[in-house]
Parts: sequence; C-alpha cells; structure tokens
Amino acid sequence: MYKISNLKELKDIVQFLPECDEETKALARLRQNELTKPPGSLGRLEELAIWLCAWQSRERPRLDRIQALVFAGNHGVTAQGISAFPAEVTAQMVANFKQGGAAINQLCKSVGAKLEVIALELDTPTQDFTNAPALDEQEFLTCINTGMGAVDSRADCLIVGEMGIGNSTVAAAVCYGLFGGKPEDWVGPGTGVDADGMKRKVLVLKQGYEQHKEVLDDPFEVLRCLGGRELVAITGAVLAARLANIPVILDGYISTAAVSPLEIIMPAALDHCVVAHRSSEPGHDALLKRINKEPLLDLDMRLGEGSGAAVAAMILKSAIAVHNGMATFAQAGVSGKS
Repeated sequence: MYKISNLKELKDIVQFLPECDEETKALARLRQNELTKPPGSLGRLEELAIWLCAWQSRERPRLDRIQALVFAGNHGVTAQGISAFPAEVTAQMVANFKQGGAAINQLCKSVGAKLEVIALELDTPTQDFTNAPALDEQEFLTCINTGMGAVDSRADCLIVGEMGIGNSTVAAAVCYGLFGGKPEDWVGPGTGVDADGMKRKVLVLKQGYEQHKEVLDDPFEVLRCLGGRELVAITGAVLAARLANIPVILDGYISTAAVSPLEIIMPAALDHCVVAHRSSEPGHDALLKRINKEPLLDLDMRLGEGSGAAVAAMILKSAIAVHNGMATFAQAGVSGKS
C-alpha cells in the first residue's frame, strides 16, 4: 500500500505512471477486425473493449469484480449560502447509502458492483476557501492516502463518486483555479439554487481565486486550497488505480474536476479513465474539452454519487460481451471483406 508523505513525493509518482499493455491492445484490435461485422461498425463499443484489454492486460477482458467508491465530505464554504440544502444532508445521505436507499445502491446492484461509502470527517468541514486554504498539507495528504488505500488491487474496474453538500461550487472553484476563464463559465445550479444562489457562487469563486492566486500555478495547490476532502480522496483513488493498471469510470463534473490536476501535471495521466456521462452542470462540458475527454452518455444527469458511472458500467459490459462472445469470420464460416 502506498503512503505519500509529502507533495514532492506525490508529484514524483505522477511523473512516472505505468502505461497500458500495447501488445495486448494490438491483439484486441486484431480480434475486433476478425469478428463477424464490418470493422468499426460497433463504434465506441469496439474501442472500449480494446481499452479494457489494454489496461487489464487480457485479450478477453472482464468486469466480474467492479469496485465502486463513494467519498463524502463537508465544506466550510457552504456558510456562504451556495447550496439549496444544509450541510447536514451529507451525513444523512451517507446513512441512506449505508441503508441501501440511494440511487447508487440500486445502480450498483444492477451492474454487480460492490459499493463502499467512505465518510471523511463529516463533523469537521474544510475551511471556507474564501478565507483560508480548504485543507492544510497534512489534511490533503491524509485524504490522498485514504483514497489510495481504499482501492482493491484485485478489481477489474473502479467506479468513483462523491457526496458533499456544496461540492458543485468546490468543483467549479477548482476548475476556475486550474483553467481560468470567468467564474460564470464554471458554476451551475448544483442542488437547485436560485438566481441569487448562482450570484453567490460566482462571488465565492472570485474571492477564492483572489485569496489563493499566488499558488494557483501548482495544480495540487489548487486542489488543496479550493477543493475538499472527497475530491482529494478521488484523486488518490484514481492515482492508485493507475499504479495498479485498473481501468476507471469517472462519474460527472465533480469527479472529473477532482482528477484534472493529474492530467495537467502529466498529460495522459487519465488514459486509464473514461468519463461516464456529460453532467447537466454547464461547467462539465467546458472541463471535458479542456482535458480532451468525450463522455460515454448524455442523460441530463447531475446527481453525483457515482450514479452515471454505474450506468456507464453497463455499456462496458456490453462492449465485453460482443468482444468476448462473437464468432470470428473463420469460426462462423462467413466470408470476410473481399
């Protein structure tokens, strides 16, 4: 198990990440071209199957052991009135997850994923990032290590999701700190705030940027100063998955924002990840363009919890079914392309 002791060590790890298995990738592509269909006719299903083969180092990939991790955290910035729900809802929803009553519980059951919910010091919200860094360095590293330690090295695939009242604002702040633009480019309705709530979101992004502008050239400092415990833990989990060559399904806006610092520090750091869906949070589309990711689904979802990622796992299972189960032209006695 990895345990990161300082930010330099974390950055060094990101600089030297393992790559996918190119030989298995080539064999998987060759098989796709031999199956009883015109090459490319199954579109992204073919590419997803090849992607899974390459990261699992298996010519016949599998999704028998899907791990779903949902990290939960609370945010001091909610005191600024940027959410339609009070902060205590985070703990209430964690209890609902553990009782099996949330959307993610049902979706994980439907796809055969094992769900684990990890609450991160819910009684101690992060600092309000308009006044101070959300996390000090030790808190940041603790969350990185928690995320890394939660990953099952035997998993065929990892789903990551989150719960945290106010974290759509936190995700927007991280994106604004990483990519600039205007605060309005990144904020959205989140849990359903009104026009005044949207104005407050824009204001806190401006205040947070000004408060921390001296360190915003460092992607991990952006995440530490403007992020939250659940976002940092997602970063740790996705990094651990890469070190173990486990493919990852990211959920929506918040999960994608959480791991964007990795891609900025080391381009291709997220090659082992697919983005499940395009969130209806407007900042997500802008973010996807910045990190060059095309989501699998566009279902007008913005729940979080890993819900979109669990739905996308069904698409991956379909990709595996056709890759593993179809006959080749030779096996079926069907003439290939002349």
